[in-house]
Amino acid sequence: MRFTFIPFTCLVLALIASPVMAKEKKHEKQMDPQAMMELWKKLAQPGEPHKLFAGLAGSWTTATKEWMEPGKPPTESTGTADMKMLLDGRFLYQEYNAQMMGQPFSGIGIDAYDNITKRYVTAWMDTMGTGIFIMEGTASADGKIITLKGQHPEPGGGQMKHRAVWKIVDSNSQTFEMYGTHHKGKEMKFLEIVYTRKP
Repeated sequence: MRFTFIPFTCLVLALIASPVMAKEKKHEKQMDPQAMMELWKKLAQPGEPHKLFAGLAGSWTTATKEWMEPGKPPTESTGTADMKMLLDGRFLYQEYNAQMMGQPFSGIGIDAYDNITKRYVTAWMDTMGTGIFIMEGTASADGKIITLKGQHPEPGGGQMKHRAVWKIVDSNSQTFEMYGTHHKGKEMKFLEIVYTRKP
């Protein structure tokens, strides 16, 4: 009885859902398979945001400031970053090496501009954790100021919300600022990295 109940339940749910699904399909515009393929090909091509990323490929020195508490002076350190484009100019890849809280620190990031959603996406991994940190956002009209938002779980529970401002000053300099809201508190700036292209 238990086993016949499951298919019967699935059948009932399918019958209930089918008019709703049919109604939704009427609102969707049917696209010719060839036209769909052409659209996918077009959306898969790198555009202006990707060209801007490509201009950042190369080796950089970094100067980092970290604020642990509001009103206290930041900790300062230096490091390096190497950037290159992946998959025929579609994604910007970064390898970053520096100090963080007085300890050796390494991280890698992949930056993207999604032609379908028209949003910037960044994925970050580093030696201070085992998770992948994802942020999404938009850019200024010229594409040179990218604002990203994301959140990550904190030890002991809760989420820390982040806001990042990435400024591409020119092909030889860029800045990355990170702001955070800890346990629903007031947002504070806790990180600033100034990138300068190596000669």
